[in-house]
Amino acid sequence: MPQFSKTSLQKLDSCDPRLQNLFLTVIQHMDCSVLEGHRPKDIQNKHFVEGKSKVKWPHSKHNVKPSKAIDVAPYPINWEDILRFHQFAFFVKGIALQLGLKIRWGGDWDNDHNTQDNRFNDLPHFELLD
Repeated sequence: MPQFSKTSLQKLDSCDPRLQNLFLTVIQHMDCSVLEGHRPKDIQNKHFVEGKSKVKWPHSKHNVKPSKAIDVAPYPINWEDILRFHQFAFFVKGIALQLGLKIRWGGDWDNDHNTQDNRFNDLPHFELLD
């Protein structure tokens, strides 16, 4: 059975308990790595400048404590395998549905299950809708 690394667990620990529960369930079935949970001001603004985020501090769900957003990628990470990110996201969304969580994925911001109409892809991004 896959398990999170120490680094992934530390990042996961900065997240809302509902996200923690979601990804502790996901890891039981599919290997993945937590890339980021809570994001401090300097990192958020750096991501904004680099075009990795569309918002400055404090307007990201990554900026609250505990974080209402998390970046997670299927492991091993292959940034070129877009289909794998999509498959992983729909698996995560299915687990979230079973847990009664409303989430949004950065590959389908409007949650219409049409990934072709997305204007900004943030494929490892998942956030709570509440």
